[in-house]
Amino acid sequence: MDIARSPLARPFPDLPAIAGVTLRVARAGYKAWDRCDLTLAELAEGTAVAGVFTKSACASSEVELGRAHVAQGRARALVVNAGNSNAFTGWRGRAAVEAIMDQVSAALGCPRAEVFVSSTGVIGVPLPQDKARAGIATALAAAPCGWEEAAMAIGTTDTFPKGAGTSAMIGGTRVELAGIIKGSGMIAPDMATMLGYIFTDAAIAPAFLQELLARANAETFSCITVDGDTSTSDTVMVFATGKAGNVVIEGWDSPGADAFAAALSALCRDLAQLVVRDGEGAQKFITIRVTGAVSDASARRIGLAIANSPLVKTAIAGEDANWGRVVMAVGKAGEPADRDRLSIAFGGVWTARNGLPVEAYDEAPVAAHLKGEEIDIAVDLALGEGRATVWTCDLTHGYISINADYRS
Repeated sequence: MDIARSPLARPFPDLPAIAGVTLRVARAGYKAWDRCDLTLAELAEGTAVAGVFTKSACASSEVELGRAHVAQGRARALVVNAGNSNAFTGWRGRAAVEAIMDQVSAALGCPRAEVFVSSTGVIGVPLPQDKARAGIATALAAAPCGWEEAAMAIGTTDTFPKGAGTSAMIGGTRVELAGIIKGSGMIAPDMATMLGYIFTDAAIAPAFLQELLARANAETFSCITVDGDTSTSDTVMVFATGKAGNVVIEGWDSPGADAFAAALSALCRDLAQLVVRDGEGAQKFITIRVTGAVSDASARRIGLAIANSPLVKTAIAGEDANWGRVVMAVGKAGEPADRDRLSIAFGGVWTARNGLPVEAYDEAPVAAHLKGEEIDIAVDLALGEGRATVWTCDLTHGYISINADYRS
């Protein structure tokens, strides 16, 4: 399946090397494609790990094992398979994951529980163990690769590799953060929403790292949607090697905790937005800002109701300033709203105020805004102090074409 590069794509950034992280890729051949589809990240001993995972009741064995093992707080390796999600595959799928963990743990001399595995792709097909074994053997012997190669190898219907980086000062020590992510469709906010991996050389206690990731996730990955569908394999993980040499961050009272938390949140936001920019068939990147809700949680649910509405998304695709569809989405959200207080704007231009169309409303600047690739929608409920920002994309025929042909 030949998919054109998204018009919203961003060039892959120049990411810093992370001490204690070695990346390798290999061609396992999980699909009939001419590319690497297995990624191995070898991590320094003592690396702290945190993770958030899908809430799907049909989660893969990779997710189930990852969720159980992340609680022990340490990691030595990550394996990502692309082209086969290994979900809904029963005991065969579980056996395949355990075989991968055994092979890598034996090669690195670490406990099996310190090897994390993710798989992404077609649901319902057991991961072929022979291809996995051969692919891992090839990866273990391969020369180290860069971030962009690793990002390309974890993709499925992605049209461009996605990565982001940042840094933070902890005391007098500079720590680096780098992340890669894949995701294009089956994206909805439900604790992670795709496969994303963040690496840092900071020294940080696993429990606090988990707290920071959960917090960042709530404000970023759980605030994006492409199509309202949550995957069986959604995973976001952070690996902290501790090689920067900073004083270990144990909690909020530790020096540099606020700076690291801000850096992690910013990196998660950048990665999350890259996924939306590669939404299947996307032509427009949409930011929805909701204010005046009774709570932040209520604002987020209202924002997602707007973002997941096919009527809103197709109106944006058609460059139609149909604010009535936004009203509809607010009303169906199941959250407190007052028709006579509701205000809506496109591109900073208020089209409706306090439940009424704005008198002498000039649609020309709004129409011009909707012709662009970056679309802003603002909704003010005038009920309280709750606010949230949600990111999505438009819905085009390209989404249908990609998903109708997905298994071919």
